[in-house]
Amino acid sequence: MLEFKDFEEKTIQRNEIFHGKIIDVVVDDVSLPNGGTSKRELVFHPGGVAVIALTSENKMLFVRQFRKPLERVILEIPAGKIDPGEGARPDLTGARELEEETGYRAKTLEHVSSMYLSPGFANEILHVYYAKELEKVANPLPQDEDEVLEVYELSLEQAQAAIADGTICDAKTVFAIQFWELLELKRRNGLA
Repeated sequence: MLEFKDFEEKTIQRNEIFHGKIIDVVVDDVSLPNGGTSKRELVFHPGGVAVIALTSENKMLFVRQFRKPLERVILEIPAGKIDPGEGARPDLTGARELEEETGYRAKTLEHVSSMYLSPGFANEILHVYYAKELEKVANPLPQDEDEVLEVYELSLEQAQAAIADGTICDAKTVFAIQFWELLELKRRNGLA
């Protein structure tokens, strides 16, 4: 890995602004590598997990829900926050969220990627898993009390159309559909 220590910003002082259920917010005074100073507004988040889940009919599982910051309903892949105790095992979060949000379990969860979502101001990392060999659960884990979700199964063409019309507009879900497009390309070329 490349190192860029000459670009590091050193924290001079931290002012804690907010401690919440999901995020913490701070403002740091920092010294810049060029000798100047600045302020950085930072959001700390425990991280999350998203699951790319394809059924045996080659349809992807999505959940429809209202997103208050956007003031609208969107379709997303199943995802959620890493709960205390799950940090070292994000696959456990993925398995839990898949079952809670869709009523499905996977025989295996394969790690696809981990990515920072907004590194300019937040440390939230998202771990993305590919769920293999799905099975519907008779009595799934209950959904979170503060979530209202509806499950959808879309074909690749339907998912692409949902991106085009803005129903799918978040990065993790667009990434999931691009991953699916690559899987399909590999299958067509006999590589999968």
